[in-house]
Amino acid sequence: MPKRTLLAGAAVVTALALAACGTTEAPAESESAAPSSEGVTVTDARGQEVELPGGIEDVVALEWVAVEHLQTVGIEPVGVADVAGYEDWAGTGAPLQGEPTDVGTRTEPSIDAIAGLAPDLIVAVAGRDDAAWADLEAIAPVVVLQAADAADPIGTMEDDLRLVGEATGRLDAAETAIADFQAHLEEVAGTVEEAGLTGTPLAHMDGYENGGQVEIRPYAEGALLPAVFEEIGFENAWPGEGDPQYGLGITDVEGLTELPDDAHIVYMTVGERDVFTEELTTNAIWTGLPTVEAGNVHRLPDGIWLFGGVDSMSAYADALVAALSPTP
Repeated sequence: MPKRTLLAGAAVVTALALAACGTTEAPAESESAAPSSEGVTVTDARGQEVELPGGIEDVVALEWVAVEHLQTVGIEPVGVADVAGYEDWAGTGAPLQGEPTDVGTRTEPSIDAIAGLAPDLIVAVAGRDDAAWADLEAIAPVVVLQAADAADPIGTMEDDLRLVGEATGRLDAAETAIADFQAHLEEVAGTVEEAGLTGTPLAHMDGYENGGQVEIRPYAEGALLPAVFEEIGFENAWPGEGDPQYGLGITDVEGLTELPDDAHIVYMTVGERDVFTEELTTNAIWTGLPTVEAGNVHRLPDGIWLFGGVDSMSAYADALVAALSPTP
C-alpha cells in the first residue's frame, strides 16, 4: 500500500487557488451614505502608501474577490480579469454587475486592455512579483489586497473590504456590509443549532484529475471556508495543515482515511466534470470510507466563489445548511 501523503506547499496551493477554484436566504442589504469625494491615502497589502483622488468610479479588478468587494461597496468594475470564469465560479454567490470589459486572465492581465479603459484605480491581490506592478502603476494607482491569510481568514477578508471601501470613498458601505454579514452568520448559526447540526465535522475539499491520478485539495484550519463554517457551529474534520496564506493542503485519496468516521465531505465544482462521482466511484479506498458508505458526501451548488467576500461566504453558509439539514 502506498504511503499516505498529507502535503502542504505555499507555492503549489497558491497556484491552485488562482487556477480554480444557491442560498436559502440572502443577507440584508442596507443603505449607506453617499461616497466621499475627498482624496485619500491608503496603505495596501504591500505596506505601500497609495495616494488616491476623490470621486473614483472607473475601477479595474484583477481578481474575483476584488470584483466582489467593489460591487459590495457600490462600484461596478469597468474591467474584470476573466469575465467568463467569474460568472462560472462566482456568479451565483455574487452575481456580476454591469457589463465589464474582459482584461485577460487573472495571472496574465492585458496591459493594453486595461490602459484602454483609462481607469481611476486598479485593484489586485498579493502574490505577484514586485516587478509586475510597474506597468499597472503607469496606467493608474494600484491598491493590492492581501486576499487571504491563514492566521485570520475572516478578519483578512473583512479588512480587504474595508480597504476597498476606504480607497473608493465608500468605507461606510463596507462597514455596513460587514455588520450585515456578521449578523447573517449569527442567524445561520441559530438555524444550525435548531437542526441539530452543531458540532458536525465537515471536510471541504476540491478534487482534480492530473495525469490519471486524483489529487485532493482539502481546506485546512486557516482557510476561509472552515473559518466560516466553524462560525456557524460546524467543526473542521480535516486534520492536515495548509499553506500560510490560503490554508490549503494537498493529499491523495489514501490521505482521506485520516478523516473521522462521522465526517461529512462537502465539495463544489463547475460544469460536468466531477471526480468524486466519476473517477472515484471505482476506487476502493474512496468507496470504503465510512463517510462515503454513510452517504455523507455533498456537492454544493456551483457558482459560489470559495475565496470570495461577504456575499459569497453568506451564500456558502446557506448552502451548507441546505445540504446537511435533514429532509422532512
